[in-house]
Amino acid sequence: MFRKLVSIEEAKQILAQNFTPKPVGKERVSLSVAYNRILDTDVTSPLNVPPFARSTVDGYAVKSADTFGADEDKPIVLKLMGQISVGEAPKVTVQKGTAAQIVTGAPMPEGADAVVMVEYTTQKGKDILVQIAVSKGENVMKAGSDIKKGETALKKGTIFSSHEIGVLAALGLDKIEVFKRPRVAIISTGAEVVEPGKPLPLGKIYDINAPTLSAAVAECGGEPLNYGIVQDQTVQMGAALKKALSIADVVITSGGVSVGPTDIIPKVLNTLGKPGVIVYGIAVRPGKPTAMAVVDGKPVFSLPGHPASALIIFHLFVRPVLVEMAGRGEEHRVTVRAVTSERLFPARGRHTFVTVTLKRDKSGKTLASPVPTGLSGAITTLAKADGFIEIPENQQFVDTGAKVTVQLFKPDKYYSLSRKQKS
Repeated sequence: MFRKLVSIEEAKQILAQNFTPKPVGKERVSLSVAYNRILDTDVTSPLNVPPFARSTVDGYAVKSADTFGADEDKPIVLKLMGQISVGEAPKVTVQKGTAAQIVTGAPMPEGADAVVMVEYTTQKGKDILVQIAVSKGENVMKAGSDIKKGETALKKGTIFSSHEIGVLAALGLDKIEVFKRPRVAIISTGAEVVEPGKPLPLGKIYDINAPTLSAAVAECGGEPLNYGIVQDQTVQMGAALKKALSIADVVITSGGVSVGPTDIIPKVLNTLGKPGVIVYGIAVRPGKPTAMAVVDGKPVFSLPGHPASALIIFHLFVRPVLVEMAGRGEEHRVTVRAVTSERLFPARGRHTFVTVTLKRDKSGKTLASPVPTGLSGAITTLAKADGFIEIPENQQFVDTGAKVTVQLFKPDKYYSLSRKQKS
């Protein structure tokens, strides 16, 4: 039996009292590997972007005042002074009554303040017939109109996507300072699990937890370190945990935390450092057999062996810690309002999480339906689920058609539903 089941809130409070997550450091990386990394300081632009005024169309650079009154029936005649191409400094100066041919992206020549699109001109020898008036700055992108020198281009905490990496490239930066990724050791346990890719004897199952937890760690901005499968033996487990704690910032185990004779992890953790196990058993379904420890300043999360249970507990307790350590700051889970398609019942005396799928009915309402298989050992419980509904331990049931808040595993599902609603 577990010594004492604590509530989710109690477990979070105990963890917070014993461990405060904070970034593990910083490092400089090249732009080629900066994707999904987190900026650790504001980036101030060292230059104007663009660094010079440039034409946004093909046409003729002119003094706008020279085009006043021009129209199709009464064009203004300007003298052609030369041509300006991209990638080169202008060699001509536009004076009163003159123009310079220019292509899109080329720098504006001295003296010109606008560009007439080529469609509204006719060239006759060295004369350019302008058939439309342009105003100052028309068809011109000014220097610094995108980013000004000295402006904060990107703020601390920015997660780099292709767009942010493009901004850094525009500033001429080839390296950038980012938060280090917390190293997370992942250990699977159990005599019944086999690494994927190896033959599967009768009575064995493939290790689902190590790959899925590794992916979950990477999604948080962490660096997963897969330590493989360790047998439920005190000496072997102790050696594996010591090695993991010596290298990683966080350790995650799966299995070995229930009340069977081979569930030895909590006992081993108490021998490795102080304060040791701080939570052993949580009043939640799925995920009751969960332990948390802090060993000489490093957190250890011992998750249930069942894949769906392990990932639910990961989202509740591990993810908030990892995103802080990765420098992402506090996260706000994407939620959507829905109505239940059937009556839902929680586990007696336990805070219950019901995984659901979402769809629109004919009236446009978002329906939340429980995933058909409620077995915590089935990975399809999460593969099929779009999110989950929380039912407090003191609530007897959630009735059919009740309004509920669904916390999403897959935020893109929300946008997919939104598009369907609009259509």
